[in-house]
Amino acid sequence: MRRRLVAGAVATLVAGVGAGALALSAGAAPAVDISVDAGTSLGTVPSTGVGLNTAVYDPHMTDATTSSLMKAAGVHQLRFPGGSVADGYHWKTHTLTGGGSWAAPNTDFDHFMATAKRVGAQPIVTANYGSGTPQEAADWVKYANVDKHYGVKYWEIGNEVYGNGHDGNGWEGDTHADKSPAAYARNLVAYAKAMKAVDPTVKIGAVLTTPGYWPDAVKAPGDSADWNHTVLSIAGTSINFAIVHWYPGGTSTSDLLKTPAQIGATTSALRSLIATYAGAHAASVEIAVTETDGDFSPAKTSQAAALYAPDTYMSWLEHGVVNVDWWDLHNGMGTAPTTVNGETDYQHEGVLSSGSCSAGHCEPPRDTPFPTYWGISSLTGKIATTQLLHHPCAARANAHPRPPAPGSGAASGRLADRMCAERAHIARLA
Repeated sequence: MRRRLVAGAVATLVAGVGAGALALSAGAAPAVDISVDAGTSLGTVPSTGVGLNTAVYDPHMTDATTSSLMKAAGVHQLRFPGGSVADGYHWKTHTLTGGGSWAAPNTDFDHFMATAKRVGAQPIVTANYGSGTPQEAADWVKYANVDKHYGVKYWEIGNEVYGNGHDGNGWEGDTHADKSPAAYARNLVAYAKAMKAVDPTVKIGAVLTTPGYWPDAVKAPGDSADWNHTVLSIAGTSINFAIVHWYPGGTSTSDLLKTPAQIGATTSALRSLIATYAGAHAASVEIAVTETDGDFSPAKTSQAAALYAPDTYMSWLEHGVVNVDWWDLHNGMGTAPTTVNGETDYQHEGVLSSGSCSAGHCEPPRDTPFPTYWGISSLTGKIATTQLLHHPCAARANAHPRPPAPGSGAASGRLADRMCAERAHIARLA
């Protein structure tokens, strides 16, 4: 099924089996030349810039077809072992503490690293804070970088630890008796010391709340400050990067498509915090956005999410972050499909179909790329010419101005314009 983003000759994202590729609509205008001002730089895309989450509960994470699709999309970083399960994952035994998930066969650390090598991606690993120890993490660094010579540089200490229930809102596993931000910060310092004793070159990341988004600025009873100020005041001089997750959401696709404009202010707030607490090395502390997608909005797999993806990546990279990791590779349907702007949205946060079913409705066959896959692929220029028939920006550049269509279609059109404008600078972001 096809859906126009705005009226007129524009690109469509084709959904369905073997589809999702970018293609021109029937009445498209001829391609035109786009001039790029190569003398002005918006930013630099690091080798880790375009990333994707993987998860140990995904039995198809290491499949050859999956690896080929990730490589074709130009994914340059893979996160392991996957969101909240990281705070229950024990790498030596490939087991999980706590219920609610499982570790699938052939998704252990070595299988993951073999996949990363096939894809040509660098790894970012989340050490188990919730039910682990500094020694377990240090042993992982030794195995990865001393014994196996994998060269894993980026290590997060926990995932969304602020969600451990200390402030009354809990979703993240944490077996520590003291779940306060001060306790996390002290333990973070211990993790950093133990891990750097094994390999001084590793980079250690601190989990922070996203400025301006809940639960940012929440102060639990008995705490003297909120999560970010507390963690950085204690551990700011011991970290190499700050971690945030970006799920801006919205009640409509229009809301979602406006959110990348907020990234500059969010980055500025993070930089201000780092400058306050990281001391002399503040300028070298990086920012990593290790999860993002269209969750908490109507669009998960449909065209609005596909437009949100590249605009979000480019906006964060323009403001100097070291990487952005989309959630997720495969994720499965959370609920029955919905209709968003006239097309089916499978309510699946992955970029590839899992082939799963919910409430009697099924996704396309496994590993079918969703439109979000093509949105991310458009950043790297690695979409095959047989799949990318023409870039939509060529059509937009020659389209006649039209009044905005009502509803989210207008926002989609404006975002497509912005995406094309930013893509014209991609040579200067490389």
